[in-house]
Amino acid sequence: MRVISAVVITLLLAVSVHAAMDDKSIKARTMPVGQVCVEGDACGAAAAPAGPQEPADIYSSACAACHGSGALGAPKLGDAAAWAPRIDKGIDTIIANAINGINSMPAMGACASCSEDDIAATVKYMAENSQ
Repeated sequence: MRVISAVVITLLLAVSVHAAMDDKSIKARTMPVGQVCVEGDACGAAAAPAGPQEPADIYSSACAACHGSGALGAPKLGDAAAWAPRIDKGIDTIIANAINGINSMPAMGACASCSEDDIAATVKYMAENSQ
């Protein structure tokens, strides 16, 4: 019985090694993971945003991680006491801070697909919902 098991295992191993060494398998495993593009080439063009995004959607996808939990000192959405000193400085100051980054908050709130107008609208949304 041991001999039969050893033969079966050897055959299975040989078949799997052979299958892994065929041209198609080798090509699939050695494909480049990316490509080098020079600015101006079509291959390097990033997809442009389709247009303005909804502030609530931006908040959910890019802002809620910190502004939903208060992580890194971010004022929580809906926390009027935390937002009051910021709102007192003016909405333009809050928008500029969101665009340029402040303290632990990265520039553009780390929303790579957002325009400055998207960030401004989202800041207004957050401020309005935190008074």
